[in-house]
Amino acid sequence: MTLQTPSTTTAAFARKTIPIKVIGVGGAGITVLDQLQRGGLAGVDFAAINTDPASLAATAAAEKLHLETRLLRGMGSGGDPDRGRTAAQENLPRLKSLCEGKDVIFIIAGLGGGAGTGISPVLARAAKETGALVIGFVMTPFDCEGTRRQRIALQGLNDLQAAADGLICLPNQKVFKLIDENTTALETFRITNEYLCDGVRSFWRLLTCTGLIDIHFDDLCQLLRDRHTENAFAVAEAAGATRSREVAEKLLAHPMLDAGQMLAEADALMISIMGGPDLTMAEVNRVMEQINRHCEHAQVVLGAAIDEAFRDRMAVTVIAARKSIEPGEGRLLPSAPHEMTDQSIREAVTARPASRFAMPSAPADLTDPSSVPGTGLSRQHRKPARMLQAQLPLESASKGRFDKSEPNIHKGEDLDLPTYVRRGVALN
Repeated sequence: MTLQTPSTTTAAFARKTIPIKVIGVGGAGITVLDQLQRGGLAGVDFAAINTDPASLAATAAAEKLHLETRLLRGMGSGGDPDRGRTAAQENLPRLKSLCEGKDVIFIIAGLGGGAGTGISPVLARAAKETGALVIGFVMTPFDCEGTRRQRIALQGLNDLQAAADGLICLPNQKVFKLIDENTTALETFRITNEYLCDGVRSFWRLLTCTGLIDIHFDDLCQLLRDRHTENAFAVAEAAGATRSREVAEKLLAHPMLDAGQMLAEADALMISIMGGPDLTMAEVNRVMEQINRHCEHAQVVLGAAIDEAFRDRMAVTVIAARKSIEPGEGRLLPSAPHEMTDQSIREAVTARPASRFAMPSAPADLTDPSSVPGTGLSRQHRKPARMLQAQLPLESASKGRFDKSEPNIHKGEDLDLPTYVRRGVALN
């Protein structure tokens, strides 16, 4: 962290030149990418990847990568993440070429479908092989989208968490805390997309803006590199004389931070404070005091920048990284209440009832009739062409409520015995 002299706090940003590329994967990722491009991120390159050529044709991204295989035949992944993964693996050199020369790669995707879920982890590994810092920004489905999409999203989330350096996940279901009964479906999806855009912008500011308090790129790499953390983020804004107090209160009550619970669970925090030329150090300190009170043991990376457009107002973005989870250990997000996990499936399987017969400790050798009690045959007189079926010396278990019932005798045969025993049929 570097404190800049007053001469550097100009009305406009002083940009650091860090090669950054934002890649939208799949239909949902490309939609967020287009919304992000309209807001403008200086010095950032944009690229789109999909198995569906129609969505690529509609995007304004400068670079477009259509992943096609003989299996897909131009019809996309069909919601199957295995098809998306296969397409990415078969085009691995093209993915690496797309990431070459960049220090930071942002991957934006919606999980639960085929392209975003299947391609994103492969892309993250390819980007890391080029030496880039890789951060994923993803959305998981609404509960109403069904358990199948939830399970696919959960698996994709774990795969991407194991491949990327950092992961920011927005569970779409949490957006219900931010809308009311009259919010339309189109407006709801616009809100979810905008929240993901806010996360990308916040990281971009942390990386590129030289302001009141500067963050070195090496510091951010050290915080994220190979930690495979899961992150939550929130953005709050306020204006006027009490803006610092109001913005802190909004953050601590923010639903995306579980009303402050995420701050208590985090082991690392990245905080970006944006204000106008009238932003004071006392206001920065006041906000940080409120946040630090809820996360005393977390490592904090703070950035504060000045922009003329934020005169008389203040915006604070908090990115909270949960305690590190080793790749493949545990699950990142709780399952939907109706989701069947492996454990619940095993518990739901009814145990088989006990057999009516108990196996003896040493079963008779059926290939040798002389070993079967009651046959009276020796090995010398046994006919090799015919095998005799004898009843195994099995101890019959109790018949329960039918224990005192009379046996079913028909034409001298006990029908309670298995047919193969009564007719002498050899099982082998």
